[in-house]
Amino acid sequence: MHIGGVKFSVPVWLAPMSGVSDLPFRRLAMRFGAGAVVSEMIACEQLSEGEDEALLKVKGDEVFSHIVQLAGREAKWMALGAKIARDNGADIIDINMGCPAKKVTSGYSGSALMKDLDHALTLIEATVKAVDCPVTLKMRLGWDDKSLNAADLAQRAEEAGVQMVTVHGRTRCQFYKGMANWPAIGAIKESISIPLIANGDVKNACDAENILETTKASGVMIGRGAYGKPWLVGHVGHYLSEGNLPTEPEGAYLVDVILEHYEMLLEHYGLEVGLRAARKHLSWYLEADKQRLKHTPLVERKKLLTSYDMHEVKDLIRIIFNRSFEKQKYQAA
Repeated sequence: MHIGGVKFSVPVWLAPMSGVSDLPFRRLAMRFGAGAVVSEMIACEQLSEGEDEALLKVKGDEVFSHIVQLAGREAKWMALGAKIARDNGADIIDINMGCPAKKVTSGYSGSALMKDLDHALTLIEATVKAVDCPVTLKMRLGWDDKSLNAADLAQRAEEAGVQMVTVHGRTRCQFYKGMANWPAIGAIKESISIPLIANGDVKNACDAENILETTKASGVMIGRGAYGKPWLVGHVGHYLSEGNLPTEPEGAYLVDVILEHYEMLLEHYGLEVGLRAARKHLSWYLEADKQRLKHTPLVERKKLLTSYDMHEVKDLIRIIFNRSFEKQKYQAA
């Protein structure tokens, strides 16, 4: 798949997720073979005003094909934000018209833009004109079941110069409830000539295979399924191309991955913020293995997720995630 002059050989991407797909997580996903990774959603007005948090999110060091996702409600800020992202090394600008969060939609950004496609197009046109790199678009099926207008938006976006669309198979009003409507994504694919990435309820290689078969999409995007599994996107891509699924990290190797992730978070955010940011990821690593979660003493879990002593946390990571003997107990149970 080509987007402008950028070639992607693996059709499995890591979705943009606020508070999740920061630079450390994206670096790990790329190392495990992800076809592409997209930054957290960045408010273009905050980026334009030089806010520290936005500037941190726009970084893409060591990430191949740096894709920056922007959100906004005014054309001038979208254009300026896109220019700043491009100046910071972005290879592709992705426009967010799919985020369902109330704090985003109440500001008339994200999926709220699907309620007014004429206004949405002014933002798309301003972004496309502002930069010399490809612009892509992420959306939902519509605001609600009475306004399933994603196909119309995709067509108009293509005419305005957007070079790829990603569709999450739910409306905004569904949030993440129910099942993603994969056939509806397929119908949108038939209405455009640019690549389409299918998104929603992809948690494993089988799901990826099925969504691609159902939608005939050019690729698949994995979001929540990658919580606690930065290797998942790359492993699914390997399965689709090679027909076999790599073994997930375990034992000492898993400990090395988690420790590296932990240290990258501390370096990226600084000690205090990094410790807090690491907790949700450590919790997801635990939850990714239900048996490990079940057999980890509550006192250890509490210390792992509340300690402000970085060395204590590292020791707990080694203890909790390197219990190979526990694996035998799980299997015998």
